[in-house]
Amino acid sequence: MTDKTHRRDFIKQASAVTAAASIAPFAIGAPRGRRALETINLGVVGTGGRGTGACNDSLTINDNVRLVAMGNLRADKARDKRDQLREVHGAKVAVEDSRIYGGLEAYEAVIDDPEVDCVLLTTSPGFRPWHIQRAVEAGKHVFAEKPVCLDAAGWHACQAAQAKAEAQGTAIVTGTQYRRQQNYTQAIKHIQDGMIGEPISGTARYCSTGIWYRDREEGMTDAEYQLRNWMHFTWLSGDQICEQAVHNIDVMNWVFGNPESCYAMGGRFTRPVDSEMWDNMSVDYAYPGGKMVSFRCRQVPGTKTDVDNVIYGSEGIAYIKAINGGSRIVDRNGKELYSERGNIGAAYRQEHKDLVDSIVAGKPIVEVDQTADSSLTAAMGRESAYSGMPVTWEFMTEESEQDTFKHGLTLDTPMEPREPAVPGRYPLT
Repeated sequence: MTDKTHRRDFIKQASAVTAAASIAPFAIGAPRGRRALETINLGVVGTGGRGTGACNDSLTINDNVRLVAMGNLRADKARDKRDQLREVHGAKVAVEDSRIYGGLEAYEAVIDDPEVDCVLLTTSPGFRPWHIQRAVEAGKHVFAEKPVCLDAAGWHACQAAQAKAEAQGTAIVTGTQYRRQQNYTQAIKHIQDGMIGEPISGTARYCSTGIWYRDREEGMTDAEYQLRNWMHFTWLSGDQICEQAVHNIDVMNWVFGNPESCYAMGGRFTRPVDSEMWDNMSVDYAYPGGKMVSFRCRQVPGTKTDVDNVIYGSEGIAYIKAINGGSRIVDRNGKELYSERGNIGAAYRQEHKDLVDSIVAGKPIVEVDQTADSSLTAAMGRESAYSGMPVTWEFMTEESEQDTFKHGLTLDTPMEPREPAVPGRYPLT
């Protein structure tokens, strides 16, 4: 089956699922009988650093949750993480050995576990839209790490998941923690309320030093190696702009909406030979009303870090710094109008509290569409940089047939690394 056929069939299937959900919203998969839940049973898919962190955040801030199931490519790694979490959280980590699942199918075992109410999806990003889709079809509540898609096919999957979750009354909260960090929410509220006048333009930066690289271990298959070293393979990470810098892009979309088009460039100087990643990109995003955002991301050892955002308005400027940097708004004369410190740790926990509280209250949050838009905005910048061509939002959402995921993957699937993209030769699809 060709990629084009797969893409067209997928859109037809997604549309059918969405239509069915709007007609019979409770016909498929209900979390434990759709009764009011006082204690939420969690299952996690992907028990690396982010998965363990998500479990710890939810168990820390919520009194009414238990971790009951864990899935990971290697079950022994999940077992080790279970034991570490149990040392901190005691009886709230109620994962029996029989509910620790391994292999590429572990996500299905966790999602289908009848005791699991809510799944935390924290594997490498290439899996995300398909895991979200599977969890929503099973009627589970979802926490999904960012980014939630890496291409047009994944974006359409997220749109269908949004519609179905809304129809059946299940939650999807995403790992865009800055949307729950107070210095971000307050700064952007002030912008929306007119403190800097009309927002005109912005700069967004995720420039950092090098990123990890994992050598191939003896006896590893191609698939095992790429899954272990996932950051360096585009079908799994989407490159730095998707996997990491999507946070800054999400802030710009929060302020300006979705972009109309972009034009990008970049390259690579320091990546390992078999890495598919570039190590820098610069993207000009054009937003409605002639508003422009200059975006840059970089991962180069020995360089200066800059991970902050600036919004320029007709009457002032908003500086919104990442991590714990805080926010500051000044007028055009430099007079300070607002400032607030940052607390990223609280934001990481708050997203899990909001998720659980919304489930218990019977008012589930469903926000995957906004994160899918920001994820696709990142992918749009990548595709423009890789190809050397301007790319429009209309093309990405209505014309692109790109589906980078390795559907039908097994651990024995042969997979040679691609050559890194070369502008002028890389095709837009």
